[in-house]
Amino acid sequence: MTDHDHHDHHHHDHDHHHHDHSELSAMDARVRALETILVAKGYVDPAALDVLIETYETKVGPHNGARVVARSWVDPAYRARLLADATAAVAELGFAGRQGEHLVAVENTPDTHNMVVCTLCSCYPWPVLGLPPVWYKSAPYRAKAVRDPRGVLADFGVSLPAGKAIKVWDSTAEIRYLVVPERPVGTDGWDEARLAGLVSRDSMIGTGLARSPEATA
Repeated sequence: MTDHDHHDHHHHDHDHHHHDHSELSAMDARVRALETILVAKGYVDPAALDVLIETYETKVGPHNGARVVARSWVDPAYRARLLADATAAVAELGFAGRQGEHLVAVENTPDTHNMVVCTLCSCYPWPVLGLPPVWYKSAPYRAKAVRDPRGVLADFGVSLPAGKAIKVWDSTAEIRYLVVPERPVGTDGWDEARLAGLVSRDSMIGTGLARSPEATA
């Protein structure tokens, strides 16, 4: 773990970009063509491919982490268990598996913001966040997150108070991290499902914040 008082990030070469329908259609066509070729040559079992895709789209992904965070926001006892042993706590909700065996949860507070990077490669908690985004694996992000995390946050459109400390956690093959973002103001009385809708993937990496209630109105 590395502590920083000043921080910055890499380029925004991720899902903050938007594509028009023609680009998406062209990409879909290329993917389908490639899949057809691989299946025809016997390299890919279409049934196995369908299972893999379905797993990462519906069973493994940021929505799992969002459920964990939302539970921690409404259940103080669960929050305590999550911060004490995140691996066991997420397993309570049915989330476990490869790349999630040694998980540590770090909580954002009014005084401290946490951000995660893997300086050597792309270690990432798959069971709660799914597959890592392309930018997480990029050399610019990995270097800048350590050197200038506050700048990285600015690249993502996040501005923190000058006096707020930033802690950068270096994920490894042995330990992976989940950031628990601060609960947005104005969400008193919200149930877990509604709260989970405020939790983004980036907020659980620390390159973003939880969405405000107004953003989902």
